[in-house]
Amino acid sequence: MLGLFLLPLFTVLLRSINPEFFNNAFSEQAINALKLSLVTSSVTTVCAILFGTPLAYILANWKLKYKSWLELLIDLPIVLPPSVAGLALLITFGRRGLLGSTLEIFEISLPFTTAAVVVAQMFVAAPLYIRSARVGFTGIDKQLEEAANVEGANRWQLFREVMLPLTRKTLLSGAILTWTRALGEFGATILFAGNLEGVTQTMPMAIYLGFERNLGVALALSVVLIIVSFFLLMLTKKLEKEE
Repeated sequence: MLGLFLLPLFTVLLRSINPEFFNNAFSEQAINALKLSLVTSSVTTVCAILFGTPLAYILANWKLKYKSWLELLIDLPIVLPPSVAGLALLITFGRRGLLGSTLEIFEISLPFTTAAVVVAQMFVAAPLYIRSARVGFTGIDKQLEEAANVEGANRWQLFREVMLPLTRKTLLSGAILTWTRALGEFGATILFAGNLEGVTQTMPMAIYLGFERNLGVALALSVVLIIVSFFLLMLTKKLEKEE
């Protein structure tokens, strides 16, 4: 069983070792894909933190009707097949989609743009952050909240001075998982954003295209993704142990 996990990764690393590795890794296509992946993944993570943190706090602390169903719907993209996610985004925000005509009024066209890459990554990756943040907020001792209320702290002070410091490692771990998931997103992106070099071609897209045009570039980018994912997961594990 262990070989099933390790052998494919080892094979990719082994096949990528050749005199052309650095030429492929620093080719124009690879650099463009890497830059786009880093930018879109970072924007996705920042948006997930800004909008997902308040939502996670509300889900963890407010008594809402049908809250369990709301949590289920938010978590659904995590297990949803990527092709379904991409199709759902396309028929919602596409030109002939549910909101397509409304967006055209404001001269906004999302499909096959860099913004579409961010939207696709948000759809599939942000739930990871929201789930992690929700778990962190739920795990805070209620007595600490009550003590803060007794001292006269308002909701914002409670959130800023009690909640955030106690959950910072959980939030950081969720942000890392979100960034890593966004970096590797493929299925929803290719359906909703396409594979346009310099515009929507992220690293997974370049790897996919490399199978047809340049296997060396595909292998080089695969190695980069493996290394980045490995170190980010190591950081996440370290944060979990320190909690």
